[in-house]
Amino acid sequence: MALGRARHSRRQSGDHWPGFVDALSSLLLVVIFFLSVFMLAQFFLSEALSGRDKALDAMRAEMAELADLLALERKAAAEAADRVASLSAALMDLRTKEEDAQAALATTKAALADQEELTDEAQAQLAVLNTQLLELRKQLASLQEALEAAEEKDRRQQARIANLGKRLNAALAQKVDELARFRSQFFGLMKQALQGRSDVRIEGDRFVFQSEILFSSGSADLGPSGKAELLKIALALLEISEKTPASINWIMRVDGHTDAVPINTVQFPSNWELSQARALAVVKFLESQGVPGHRLAATGFGQYQPIADGRGPQANLRNRRIEFKITTP
Repeated sequence: MALGRARHSRRQSGDHWPGFVDALSSLLLVVIFFLSVFMLAQFFLSEALSGRDKALDAMRAEMAELADLLALERKAAAEAADRVASLSAALMDLRTKEEDAQAALATTKAALADQEELTDEAQAQLAVLNTQLLELRKQLASLQEALEAAEEKDRRQQARIANLGKRLNAALAQKVDELARFRSQFFGLMKQALQGRSDVRIEGDRFVFQSEILFSSGSADLGPSGKAELLKIALALLEISEKTPASINWIMRVDGHTDAVPINTVQFPSNWELSQARALAVVKFLESQGVPGHRLAATGFGQYQPIADGRGPQANLRNRRIEFKITTP
């Protein structure tokens, strides 16, 4: 009515209203209406979709829970199957053991039956064994007595041996003392016989003669002066030999030594032969003067036992020597 009044007043005022404006207004109202309806539809649609997503999430969670439960059930089923297999194996073992026990029982019963049949024979064998055991005990007692007797005899023999050993040691000590006295007497006589000679030395238990006193160079023949000196030794040995008990077994050892200068002649191819020949010459001379041959020994050492180092004239002079030593065989 207001619109009509406006139109009427406009007509009256001479202003005309276009008809399409009304149509546009109506169309606008219709569009607004449809937009409102569309928005309401969109709102209800989004609410419906949101509810469906929540339901879908709930279903997914439920499915996951069901999957976990299914896995647990499968695991429990596998464990149950393993237990069943173990129990089956144990049952088989028990059955096998039962069969073995039954077989052993049958064997035992058979053995018992055989044992009952052999009881009389076993008793007879046992009696025989007891008799043999008694005999063995008797033999053992006899052996024990024999062993004790042997041990007693061995103890007596050991005591006798110990006594003999003491007596032998005492005898040896006496012989050693006698030999020491003999050596002392011999040294005394030799010192008197060779008194005043600077070319004869005493070294330890040996008398040392320089070879030049007895022999010329490269020779094993005794010279007159050498024989004169050896005669003194022979007389001393004869005097000592007369005073020495026959129980003392002594030897005068004559050792020949040369220097390191080599010799090579028809008679003496090396110093070995020269030293040996000189020692033999001394021994033979002493024997010719009455000294018993079984109291003499000759040894040649060549140049291999020097008493002075080096090869100078002085060292060679000292190393060319004849040594006398009282010893035992």
